[in-house]
Amino acid sequence: MAPDPRPARRLVQTPGSAFTRGDRSGFGRWFWTIDKTLLLLILALVAAGISAVFAASPAAARRLSGNNLRYDDMHFVYRQLLWVAAGVPLMLATSMISHRNLRRLAVAGTLLCLLALVLVPFVGGGTNGSARWIPIMGFQFQPSEFFKPCFIVTTAWLLSLKLEDASLPTMQISAALLAMALICLISQPDVGQSALIATVWLVQAMLAGLSLTIIALLAGLGLAALVGAYFTLGHFADRVDKFLFNSGDTSQIEKALNCFRAGGLFGTGPGEGRMKFKLPEAQTDYIFSVIGEEFGMIACAMLAGMFLALVLRALLLAMEEEDPFIFLATSGLAVQFGLQAMINMMVNIKLLPSKGMTLPFISHGGSSFLAVSIGMGMLLAFTRCNPFLKGRPWARGALPA
Repeated sequence: MAPDPRPARRLVQTPGSAFTRGDRSGFGRWFWTIDKTLLLLILALVAAGISAVFAASPAAARRLSGNNLRYDDMHFVYRQLLWVAAGVPLMLATSMISHRNLRRLAVAGTLLCLLALVLVPFVGGGTNGSARWIPIMGFQFQPSEFFKPCFIVTTAWLLSLKLEDASLPTMQISAALLAMALICLISQPDVGQSALIATVWLVQAMLAGLSLTIIALLAGLGLAALVGAYFTLGHFADRVDKFLFNSGDTSQIEKALNCFRAGGLFGTGPGEGRMKFKLPEAQTDYIFSVIGEEFGMIACAMLAGMFLALVLRALLLAMEEEDPFIFLATSGLAVQFGLQAMINMMVNIKLLPSKGMTLPFISHGGSSFLAVSIGMGMLLAFTRCNPFLKGRPWARGALPA
């Protein structure tokens, strides 16, 4: 057979080819500088959340059905998939934004959410004696959820400026923004979110060098505020009394504990839980109890370990960061994420009074899921440029400031 006269074609991989470390495209720089451990942990939590909502959806749908309103058993699963389809791309898009633009967006988001918090008592709605949502085109927008990541990044920027020039009143400005937010949140009332945001601010202020004496005074002021809330907010006092003295109707937390008792170590199996049908808010506040019943305490411990691993990974990356702004922003976002998860899980096992706080990426909810996605997108963006990447030619100049 005569040889083929056509020259042989060779596949040449140039330094700028896709999926190589020399790829200088926007996606290439993102792919090779993103912290893949953090990304995998986040995606694993999202997948666990879908499974958890799948288990909780029938209980929630049947509890809410009535008065000629009928929910399909998979109603909340379909909604959760929609939020995942919107939230994950939003998170990835946020992780691609430069630090400078993230800072600008955070400041704008803080001011807009603060304005929305002011408007909530006048135009908002809610349940269980609180008003926390603003209805927008059929979507229940909860300003406090979006305020958290934006405020944390804004505070990080203000405190980092203080480190550069001690004469700037940025600490006072940040404290004033916090005070305004707390006033709005207490008026809803939302003591849980108030305590969470104030705690994260204290952590960031301490990391920025605020005197331990002042930190102690502010912590004491916070405790005094909680005591004042107990004597002035009946809804909050009722929850505290149920937790401390088992007074009033304590069936809600007892039902949550019964789920853990029924599940034991290994759970009853997916779809086999029965105690979950007695749970209030099985798809949101008490979804951890549903996991305990159907998947067991071992699965709950593994889920808690995933949250802990994510927070520790982020803090380790923050500790190696030389830029004060990135250090404070990364630390604040990680602490807020971990504290919120811890509070929700502790409420479910009766170590804290009921807070009405969701489990990040696990609980069903639009505002919560989208806000957490934005926060984790910011965390991924801030951990892209860190000293672990220094000295690697393919990472130099990967991100603008």
